[in-house]
Parts: sequence; C-alpha cells; structure tokens
Amino acid sequence: MKLAVAGAGVLVIAAGAAFWYAATRHRPPAGPEAVRVVIRADRCEPAALSVPAGRATFEIVNASDRVVEWEILDGVMVVEERENIAPGLSSRLTARLSPGTFQITCGLLNNPRGTLTVTPSAASRAEAKQMPATAIVGALAEYQAYLALEAADFAASAHDLAAAVRAGDAAAARAAFAAARVSYLHVAPVARRFGDLDTAIDARADYFAARETDPAFGGFHKLAPAVEGGGDAAALLPVADRLAADAATLSARLRGLTLSPDALAAGAARSVARAADVAAGGGTGEGAAQESADFTAELEGVAKVVSLLAPMVNRADPALAAATATALKAATAAAAGLASASDRKAALSALAGQLSALAGDLAKFNAVLGLE
Repeated sequence: MKLAVAGAGVLVIAAGAAFWYAATRHRPPAGPEAVRVVIRADRCEPAALSVPAGRATFEIVNASDRVVEWEILDGVMVVEERENIAPGLSSRLTARLSPGTFQITCGLLNNPRGTLTVTPSAASRAEAKQMPATAIVGALAEYQAYLALEAADFAASAHDLAAAVRAGDAAAARAAFAAARVSYLHVAPVARRFGDLDTAIDARADYFAARETDPAFGGFHKLAPAVEGGGDAAALLPVADRLAADAATLSARLRGLTLSPDALAAGAARSVARAADVAAGGGTGEGAAQESADFTAELEGVAKVVSLLAPMVNRADPALAAATATALKAATAAAAGLASASDRKAALSALAGQLSALAGDLAKFNAVLGLE
C-alpha cells in the first residue's frame, strides 16, 4: 500500500513537473510560422499581438490550472476559436485574417482581453481590389429590381395623369405629374439609353426645330405648363395619353433588360454629367421649384447606384468612396437649395460644379472595380 501511495505521489509530482515543463521554457518549438500565446491564470502573454493579413497560425498554450478556450473576436462576433484546451496542453489554430483590430480572450471570461492587430499585407491589398463575383451579381440583381419597381410606378402615375387630364381634375393631374416625373428620373441612368423613349418623354423644346409648336415635341415638358395651369389641359390629352403609352413601353423594356456589370456606374456618371450640363446651361426654365425637384429626383436615382457599389469601391479605394459620398451629399444639398435660392443663376452655377465633381468620381468606379 505504501508503495502504491508513494508511486501515486511520484506520478502527481511528475505530472506537475511535466505541466510546468510543457507550459514554460522547455516546450518544443512551434515553428517559425506559429505565433505563440500563453494563457496564464489571469492574462495572456503577450497581451498584444500583431500579424500580417492573410493566413496566420497561432499556438495557444494553457499555462493555467483550468480548461480554457481562446477566441478571436470582432466586436461580439467570434472570428475563430479553439475550445477545451486542457491545463498543460496546447492547441493550434490557423485562420485567414483581414486587416483590422480584434480582441482575444485570455482564459476565464472575466479576465482582461488582449488585442490582435492584423496589418495590411501585399496580398491583402491585392485581394481587397478584387471584387467578389457575388457582390456585383447581387448589386445588379437589386438594381434591376429597383428599376422594375420604379418603372412600374412611372407607368401607373402616367396612367393616372392621363386620367386626371381627361377628367379635368387639375389637382389630381398635378399630383400624378409630380409622381411620374420623380419615378422617371429615378430610372434615368438607364432609361436615357433608350433614345427614342427619352426623346418622347423628356426632351426639352429647345431640341426641336419649332420648339414648343413642333409636332414631335411632347412628354413632360409639353405637359408641364398645362399641369401648372398655364395651358389648355384638354388640348393636351393626346400628349398625356402618349406619355402613358411610352411609360408602359419603358416599363416593359426595363423588365426585359439585362445590364452588364459596368452599366451601373457608367449610367450614373452619364446621368450626373448630363444634369451638370443642364445646370450649367441655365436650367430647364420651368421654375425654381420644379428644377429643384427634378435635380433632387435624379440624384436620388444615382444615390441608389452609389449605395450598391460603395461597399465594393470602399474595399478597393476608400478615398474614392469617401469623396463620392461627400460629392453626392453636396450636390443633393445644392439641388434642394435651388427652390429657395435668391440668386438662381449663382445657385445653378454652384450646382453644376457639384454635379461635375460627382460625375468625375463616378466615372472612376469601373476602373477601380476592374470592370473596364
């Protein structure tokens, strides 16, 4: 019995010695690729780690007397973890990490956490510029759904406008006109590609030989004076009916349209550049309130494109993403300010500058995203 007890004591001592030996100086080397983290009773050693982005291997040594887990945390989200590391033992964890600052747990949950800084590497910089195929596919799908919904709204409002003109209901005509105009301008980055429909729907009188009296002149700009009370609404019923028909045709075309990945940014850039030209040329001449509403609606449509592409652009070129957001905000504010501007000419000039800056930023998107 004494021999058994003595033998047990020797085993306990040996186990303790082995635990100390394994957990401190005399452990086998982890290899040059592994980052060693020792978990003590109340802390990690080291408490602050730094590794380059990409694949990293950690060897976690449990030098405490409790079973522990080790986690890499991004806020409340677990990025990677190793559980059930017994006292005196170690465990390896290999993770693919993106640049950023993370927390690491250090044994017991109430122990202070350490930090893991993942620094950019050449590989991570190159990878950041590679746009995931799923990202652009998702953006395209969402934008095409947006186009379909806005075009359907345009068709419905144009139908309501024609009905209101037919009924002589001026208030209903004004409301339907405003709704139809907004929906059309929301899809303008793509709708303007259909030259025949854009001419019929949104060409200004200046572009026709006989201006307002030209038989080919129609759409919004011919209806606007009548809707605002400055013309014979009944005489313009054929124009309203034609707008409704054109709106239905546009809706059908957009539903069947397949966009290429580069079309989102290119269309938005063209739309904004066109708006800049209109502002620089003195506006549409349809009154400050209508001009403000038109520019604002067109920028809302562009903002949809920016919202879909900005996360991808931010991965590849954060400075461009930030500049675009700033330019869009400034142009939107300038457009809204037109309605109450005391100096319309100066306000339009300022807006033209803001729109030109935004168009310039948008024109860079495809190159940054590798779509050129």
